[in-house]
Amino acid sequence: MSPEPFFSITMASVWFINSFCAVLQGSLFGQLGTMPSMYSTLFLSGQGLAGIFAALAMLMSMASGVDAQTSALGYFITPCVGILMSIVCYLSLPHLKFARYYLAKKPSKAQGQELETKAELLKSDEKNGIPNSPQKAALTLDLDPEKETEMEPEEPQKPGKPPVFIVFQKIWLTALCLALVFTVTLSVFPAITAMVTSSTSPGKWSHFFSPICCFLLFNVMDCLGRSLTSYFLWPHKDSRLLPLLVCLRAPFVPLFMLCHVPERSRLPILFPQDAYFITFMLLFAVSNGYLVSLTMCLAPRQVLPHEREVAGTLMTFFLALGLSCGASLSFLFKALL
Repeated sequence: MSPEPFFSITMASVWFINSFCAVLQGSLFGQLGTMPSMYSTLFLSGQGLAGIFAALAMLMSMASGVDAQTSALGYFITPCVGILMSIVCYLSLPHLKFARYYLAKKPSKAQGQELETKAELLKSDEKNGIPNSPQKAALTLDLDPEKETEMEPEEPQKPGKPPVFIVFQKIWLTALCLALVFTVTLSVFPAITAMVTSSTSPGKWSHFFSPICCFLLFNVMDCLGRSLTSYFLWPHKDSRLLPLLVCLRAPFVPLFMLCHVPERSRLPILFPQDAYFITFMLLFAVSNGYLVSLTMCLAPRQVLPHEREVAGTLMTFFLALGLSCGASLSFLFKALL
């Protein structure tokens, strides 16, 4: 193909892919907002695994020594298989009772269904001859669905989706933290980190330094950081330590810029050894994965149940905003080298 048609088709493909990706990601995060927070962690861990697969594919292609046409064929077939498996898994969701419980029901009906289930269990105990203790009697009174509906809710349930601005007022700090995390990450990765080379003599290690220490190491540690929120969530949703932890990632920008990047004209090289870059990358990737997963898990907890879907969609918007800001800043930081 001539350069002009090739450029036009490539840019059109990029536009369509990212547009559909934004709709898909926003919709999935909106659905995940109605589920327990641990499933948001699993979803984000899956994104981290995708990065690991891409880095491994790069290493396998370089190590195999195959021609470019065969390598490209493998790159295209692999994601097609992954997409097909994802579609099959998604279409199987309506057949799972767990998914139907969280995705099909309304938040206002959830509590009543849970109360009816518990009340039926207590009644079955009485039929089986199990004596009813005073604690069970009190619990039965508390679980009376008719009395439960008479209780005044914390906030009146309104038909339709809640206003976006009201939800934004509740999660704006968490959403801003998510955008700042991706802004710092994309400002140096991979624009600056991919330019760092090994300080050792030319050889196999120098050839595989960037794929291993930049891409594979980042994706592995990023996936590990995203998985940590399955075991603990710190700081909690009302803590002011979260913005502090997010701001503490800003020094990674000058640290990577001062690593061993041969193509520079302004800044000196203060960290020439490979160990410095590997250490920075470990902390950089773990903190990115953990803070991204933490903010995505905390946002649905800061709103009411019927507002969680909107909160998840808003968080996706700020995720994309952080990616855009970080990618824009990467041009500036490359020019400062």
